[in-house]
Amino acid sequence: MLSRDEIDKRLRELEEKVIRGDLRAIAKQHGEGKLTARERVEKLLDPGSFVEEFMLAETQVTDFGMAEKRQPTDGVVTGHGTIDGRPVYVYAQDRTVLAGAVGSTHAQKISYIIDTARKVGVPLVGLLDSVGARIQEGLDVTRGNGMIFRSNTVASGVIPQISAIMGPCIGVASYSPALTDFILMVKGTSQMFITGPAVIKEVLGEEVTMEELGGWKVHAEQSGCSDLTAENDEACLLEIRRLLSYLPQNAQEAPPRIQSRDDPNRSLDDLESLVPDDMRKPYNVLEVIRRIVDDGEFVELKPRWARNMVIGFGRLDGQTVGCVANQPMFLAGSIDVDAADKASRFIRFCDAFNIPIITLVDVPGFYPGKRQEQMGIIRHGAKMLYAYAEATVPQITVYLRKGYGGAKQAMCTREMGADQVFVWPGVELAVMGGGGAVNVLYKREIESAPDPEAVRKQRMAEYTERFSGPFEALQKQFAHAVIRPAETRRRLIQALRILAGKREKPAPRKHGIMPV
Repeated sequence: MLSRDEIDKRLRELEEKVIRGDLRAIAKQHGEGKLTARERVEKLLDPGSFVEEFMLAETQVTDFGMAEKRQPTDGVVTGHGTIDGRPVYVYAQDRTVLAGAVGSTHAQKISYIIDTARKVGVPLVGLLDSVGARIQEGLDVTRGNGMIFRSNTVASGVIPQISAIMGPCIGVASYSPALTDFILMVKGTSQMFITGPAVIKEVLGEEVTMEELGGWKVHAEQSGCSDLTAENDEACLLEIRRLLSYLPQNAQEAPPRIQSRDDPNRSLDDLESLVPDDMRKPYNVLEVIRRIVDDGEFVELKPRWARNMVIGFGRLDGQTVGCVANQPMFLAGSIDVDAADKASRFIRFCDAFNIPIITLVDVPGFYPGKRQEQMGIIRHGAKMLYAYAEATVPQITVYLRKGYGGAKQAMCTREMGADQVFVWPGVELAVMGGGGAVNVLYKREIESAPDPEAVRKQRMAEYTERFSGPFEALQKQFAHAVIRPAETRRRLIQALRILAGKREKPAPRKHGIMPV
């Protein structure tokens, strides 16, 4: 029988061996331009703060040759630490151990970490790098993946969940990051897909590479699955730290507030020149946002996808805010199916985690066309209406130039839940743009007139005079006030201060039925 000292010595030796790792596998990982799982955890967390859990856990499956392959950690490093002094739970799949394949023990460790993070109310960060499911374990693997998916779902809206794809994320396992709040990808080394190239070739006869199938560019520009992209592992880990700095620990807390050195009364004297008077002339709404927020710092999410809509985090007077804005540089800022999905999910995240929502509106309408109708613009647009109407956090809307039709409602009007609505002096608010409205209202008169174009111009001038400017919006209490562009920052901060005590409980129900 071993003494306590002998047992302690053996445990220490085993732990040191696990931490040291397989030098050949580590060299291969470095050769691919990637950090190891342990290096990633150390760089993500504050120095010396990581506490590992279940280091010596091994898979219990012994058939199909697994008895000889069993290794401590079972291919995933799990535990907790701090980021900027705030606790987080983290797991990192380890490609140097069993290729990071997901087995039953591996899955149980991840599920435990998610559940524990939820119970103690701290964010979860997952660093994914795995060849996929360990098929030797059969149904035990599918059960393990199911446990992870359920844990992700139960934790949704309770704690922030961040997934970083730092290598392959293949097959059914890719549903776990899809169930989290934010996905980050690394250029050139990360891929995420359900069905791999070999299966596609077998079933469809198509040749496709892993990068073409699910690389960073696919998910950043086409699928919309990726929220942020990084040049390498180190940049990805820094981006996670930056993102967490805007978020609360859990849904019961407010986001962290910092001491801002940016004057809350700072005048935005050049803002008017950034936004042209000509309603058809584009401009970059990102420049407007950066002028408004503290120190010009803004974390744009999904910047390469649905570029006609801008979403992201900034701060006003040191307080985290979520920004939603039409982008006139793409599709004139109109709302299509992807833009609606992009905005509605972000709105719901902000509402779940007590982050006030600032909406900047310059929208000509929903993007028209047969294709959009076939893709379900009605259903997708309804998601934005639902998200804003359901939100209980402070909501402030600013109309920069125009707001037409149902798209105006989708960008959070007073009746949709905005607590404060401001309009700039030259704003144009109407059911539709002047050209379309005149053609509907005065169609017969124009067609029967001796000079149709003269009548059209006259009616256009009358229509524009009525709906151009803020007067009708103010008279009918559509907006709280007209503000000059230069005072936008100051008025938003004033509104946030008075709305800080807002308390609104949703109607009693199990849950609503959101259009999806």
